[in-house]
Amino acid sequence: MTKLVVLYKTPSAPEAFDAHYFSTHAPLTKQIPGLLNFEVSTGPVTTPAGASPYHLVAVLSFESTEALRHGVDSPEGKAAAKDLENFAQAGVGLLMFDTKEV
Repeated sequence: MTKLVVLYKTPSAPEAFDAHYFSTHAPLTKQIPGLLNFEVSTGPVTTPAGASPYHLVAVLSFESTEALRHGVDSPEGKAAAKDLENFAQAGVGLLMFDTKEV
């Protein structure tokens, strides 16, 4: 399994961010080919020491790195990436990695 973790920094207008994310961006993301699972954080994103600079974390699961790359290179993946400029001005970090059960 391959994961894509998307870390959204705290925006200046959290309510507007959330409105756009859940009404527009999440539906676009759900259309990405090969996407097996799509989870988002709820409530504050914190660290063991307290606050973090992040407003929302999304975790997208794909069968493999190849499937993830195919998904993000697809027209649907490109549409979701292009949409970031409409609501994620505070910044976005991306992490990709393979996982295994232990």
